[in-house]
Order: sequence, then structure tokens, then C-alpha cells
Amino acid sequence: MKRFALLLDQLAYESQRNEKIRLLTTHFQEVPDPDRGYALAALTGTLDIAHAKPALLRGLIEERVDPVLFRMSYDYVGDMAETISLLWPDGDGDDAGLSLSEMITALNATSKAHMPARIANWLSALDTTGRWALIKLMTGGLRIGVSARLAKTAVAKLGALKINDIEEVWTGLEPPYESLFAWAEGAGAKPAIDRAAPFRPVMLAHPLDEKDQEKLEASDFLAEWKWDGIRVQAAGDGDTKRLYSRTGEDISHSFPDVLDAIQFEGAIDGELLIVREGTVAPFADLQKRLNRKRVTGALMESHPAGIIAYDLLLDGAHDLRPLPFEERRRRLEGWYQRNASDRFMLSTLVPFDTWDDLAAQRTAPADTGIEGLMLKRRDSIYEPGRPKGPWFKWKRDPYLIDAVLMRAQRGHGKRSSYYSDYTFGVWDDGVLVPVGKAYFGFTDEELKKIDKFVRERTVDRYGPVREVVHEPDDGLVLEVAFEGLNESTRHKSGVAMRFPRISQLRWDKPPHEADTIETLRALLPKS
Repeated sequence: MKRFALLLDQLAYESQRNEKIRLLTTHFQEVPDPDRGYALAALTGTLDIAHAKPALLRGLIEERVDPVLFRMSYDYVGDMAETISLLWPDGDGDDAGLSLSEMITALNATSKAHMPARIANWLSALDTTGRWALIKLMTGGLRIGVSARLAKTAVAKLGALKINDIEEVWTGLEPPYESLFAWAEGAGAKPAIDRAAPFRPVMLAHPLDEKDQEKLEASDFLAEWKWDGIRVQAAGDGDTKRLYSRTGEDISHSFPDVLDAIQFEGAIDGELLIVREGTVAPFADLQKRLNRKRVTGALMESHPAGIIAYDLLLDGAHDLRPLPFEERRRRLEGWYQRNASDRFMLSTLVPFDTWDDLAAQRTAPADTGIEGLMLKRRDSIYEPGRPKGPWFKWKRDPYLIDAVLMRAQRGHGKRSSYYSDYTFGVWDDGVLVPVGKAYFGFTDEELKKIDKFVRERTVDRYGPVREVVHEPDDGLVLEVAFEGLNESTRHKSGVAMRFPRISQLRWDKPPHEADTIETLRALLPKS
């Protein structure tokens, strides 16, 4: 456990990608099985562990430290694991030098009734870093700037593998990944994946900028609409049918209606959406179907899911990924003629001759659910990852509004000392109503300025939240960028933004010149 705690501590303070990979690779080289496999599982979010609820941890620390002191400390630090690890009194508990795998096994074998005593014993036995790492492990939120793909890249560095080699077999493996490490180090064969309809790693696009466009020939590309849904892969293999997210998570249980419609052998790449009578619904409707363990018949009837097919990866047993996109598209059209249904639709190609032609269509798409355009080289093979050059996404310019900062809260991790999570509002009949939250889009220098404003202009507090001055002639105006807007019964304002972020700080503008709720409502999709 101490070795794993050291790794997390080093990763948390390291900002360089290559250095993070080096730290991870060194850990995987030096730590034996199964500990390194459980470390990989923790980093990639595949660890099956009896997580401790935050309420349990708060209860334990408040038995040992004055509750008011804990809450004040938590408000200042902004991270529960760090706060508890610093406040927890050193004791004579016994971790018996348990390894990471032994600790995970012990956690999973501990009953709910005995869990508090076991956790308290370990926290008393570990040092500050060890306590921090244990709490991070138990709560399932590491927040150390390591993505699952970065961790897999470090495994590939153990030998001659490529990250895409690992992605190809990943969904068929389980912790502690001993066969994966043996393969990576050249000590074993490629893991045999005993799984029908496996996930195929997806190909991603780069944003298109002006410099890219100047170098590209329009005639080399095909274009199609980019819809506002989630990227999925639908696969059929004999009696097995699966639906995957872009990261390889099996989401079949959330969309049994789509699963039932998979009556083909092969795999398609596409966009999952809610579609009613051929019309794509707002993303907010799709959110009601996501991350559900059980879906009722009523919900499937009111929010029917479907897929707009972009690409054909496998046709029967034939792997089409090495073929050029233009050929895959031709075969996809043939697949669609055989499999068209109310659950599967074909992505529409957008005809154009010049970039100016395409730019005009991008600014006025045919549907409000369209985010922009996808550009794909006619000769591009389907290459997992994000290769530069074959595919580009050309999104519509974001919507912009001026809103007023109303409340702020401390961030997490490196931002735990700053007020970096902001609630903002617009005017509704002379009163500010909250319309969204944002926690990115600004520079480090701008963050310091906003943080200073929050500390100096606080007018009230609600636990960890600070309310700041927001009067018509006194306050901070934020230019907020967002991708779209939907009606929402969960928000007092009646609207919900898609991907809001701070575009710029408008120190020059008085709050009374900010936008109104009518401005936002005018942007709602027309029903």
C-alpha cells in the first residue's frame, strides 16, 4: 500500500505527460503481480472494491476532531481525502504491512458493520500520504490527472506494444491483469479474449482550425453532420449483442430497446440519440436514459433511443477497418439497406465543392441537434486513437451570453485552494436567476483574479459556498460560452446549458448590462 501511495503522491504533483508515463512505467516494472494489476485497475476505474461512503469517513473523523474544525478545514482545503489525512491523529493501529492487493481483499471481505473499525485502524497505522491514498482508493475518485488511456500507454511502454494493441483486448480482461503484463513484457502470449462481440477501439478527430484548412484540399474529404449525442459502437456476434460507449464501457443494460434491434453480424460506429418519429430530440432527453441500471418500459416508450450510423467496422466476420473510408461508406450504405429500422439511421453526407460552400452549411444546419460537421479523408483507414490528418471535427461557433457571477465554491486537487467553481445568472424581471455553472475556460492568472474577487466581495456563506455581491451596478460579469440549450424542470430558470465555460471576464461591463432570461429562451430548440 505504501508503494501505491507514493505513486499517487508523485502523480498528483507531476504536470508533464511524459513524466507521468515514466512514473507509471517504473511502478509497473518494480511492483510485482498482483499489486501492479490492482494499481492499474484503480487508475483506469475498473477496480471492484467496497467503496466507503463519504458519510462514513466524515463520521470517523468527527469522532476524533471537533466537527466544526473539520468543516472549516474541509472548506479551506477543498478535498476530503486531504483534509482527513491531515487531521487524523497518529495512532497505534496495525496495517501489518499490507500490500495493495491484500488491503483490497480485506476491504471486500469486511462486513458493513465492521467496516468503520477496520478503516479507522488502517488510518491510524498509515502516515499522512498513506491515509490520503487509502481514502482516494475507497471513495473511487483519484483526481491525479491520469486518464485510463495514459495508464494503458505506460503498460505498453513495458515492451514493444502500442496503446491500440492493449485497447483491442482491454474489454475482455479483468484485474489484476497478469496476462496483460506478461504479454507487454514479452513473457507471455497475447491474451485470448473469450468474449463475443468485443469492443473495437474508436477513431477520433481533431478540431479543425484555420491553419489546417489552408493546407487541405476540399476534394480529398467527405463531410457529414456531427450530432449532439454520445458516440457508441453496436456489435452483433451470433446470439451476443452489445452496445459500447466510446471508451469501451458496456452500456447495453441502459438501452435494451437498441440491443433488441441489433439483428446483424458485425459492428457499426455511430451516434446514440433519442429519436421520435424520425426527429432527433435534445441531448437533455438522452441524459434521462444514460447511466441507468434498469430502464422501464414507459421510459423506453417516451424516450426511444436510436443510432445514426457513421461507419461500418465489421461486416459479418470481415474487418473493414483497413479499407479507405470511401469504400467503408459504400459498404455502410449497403448495410443500411439491409438493416434500416426505427432504431438505425444512416448518417447523411453533406455535399460541397469548396470550403466556402461547407462553411455556409455549417452556420445554418438543418437541425438544432447538429453540433457541426465531421470531415473525413476519402482514403482514411479506421485507425484507433486520434491520428492527425485523416479526420477533423468542425463544430459550430458556441453561443455566447453575458452572465453575472453569483456564487463560488472551492475546486478540487490543484485548485483546492482557489474558488474555481462558479454559479452565474441572468436577469429575469429585475432579479438574477441562476442559469448554469462553470469551472473551466479561464487562465491561471484569471483564476487568481476571480478568487481574489470572491474573497473580497463575499456577502454570505452556505457551507462551502460563498455568495458574492451581484447587484445591478456592483459585481462581476462573465462571458459564458456554451454549445446548446434545453428546457429543464430541474432548474429554477427553466433552462440547462450544454458544456458551459468561461469565455472571458468582463470587468468593463456593469452587471445590469448582462443578458436576460428572454435572450436564453429565444435560443431553445423549436418543438
